[in-house]
Amino acid sequence: MKFIGFWQFFSLFFLIFEVYFIPVPYIGMEYKYEYPAGCTTAREALKGRETRGPQGPLSLSEENRPRERLMRYGPEALPDEELLSIILVSGVKGKNVTLLARELLSKLEREKNIPTVSELSHVTGLGTSKACTIAAMLELGRRKWASGQRIRSPMDIFGIIRHHADRRQEKFICLSLNGAHELLASRIVTIGLVNRTIVHPREVFADPIHDRASAIAVAHNHPSGNVEPSQEDNEITRRLKAAADILGLNFLDHLIFSENLYFSYRQEGLIKNTREEAANSAWMGQIEDMLKIL
Repeated sequence: MKFIGFWQFFSLFFLIFEVYFIPVPYIGMEYKYEYPAGCTTAREALKGRETRGPQGPLSLSEENRPRERLMRYGPEALPDEELLSIILVSGVKGKNVTLLARELLSKLEREKNIPTVSELSHVTGLGTSKACTIAAMLELGRRKWASGQRIRSPMDIFGIIRHHADRRQEKFICLSLNGAHELLASRIVTIGLVNRTIVHPREVFADPIHDRASAIAVAHNHPSGNVEPSQEDNEITRRLKAAADILGLNFLDHLIFSENLYFSYRQEGLIKNTREEAANSAWMGQIEDMLKIL
């Protein structure tokens, strides 16, 4: 028979004493999780975790949320950040939609041109799907309501109207400009046949006069891809230039364009820099007609 030593007996005695007599902190104690303010269940706590805080729209009362405010007051009442948050719809884990909109807006303000989908995707939390949505929104806005853009060269005009280049029919477009050559409006004047369009000066100048424009630029596409001007193109350019001078408007340019190319009458030196010569010629023609009548 083997006997245990004193220290072995003491260790065994202390272990039994610890288990039965020394209270363990969590034995007999109910584990209670404290939910965040305003949450009564774990589901509500998890749902509010991403958008909790002053930046999250769900932390606001319903009447103060961006979408509700837009419906009540209109989009012009919302700052850019809130408009972007409505377009983005939701954020990502660790970044609510308001923070994502704020970061995206900061990037857009630094860009001189509309960023590509790849460039937009560099914003953390902005995946390909959202980047495509933002790029499409920006391009549509540029095409339809790009007022204020300053025209400094034929390339600027081409950038505004080039999305019409893939059409199967010719479209004649007129750009109304103010005295600083800033875009007031861009409109389709007429839609022609497959290879030609018919335009009259009164149709071209009706809207610019209503816009109180100081200058105009016109353009039309050639579905064939050949941007060389025809004799008809030269004739309509001459007539529009003469009419603009009579009305006191600066005829800035006439572009013929395809998807990747354009022909500029101004750039090719076919439109004179001064309008006094053309105006005098037009006025002299009118005076001669009046003398014939007399």
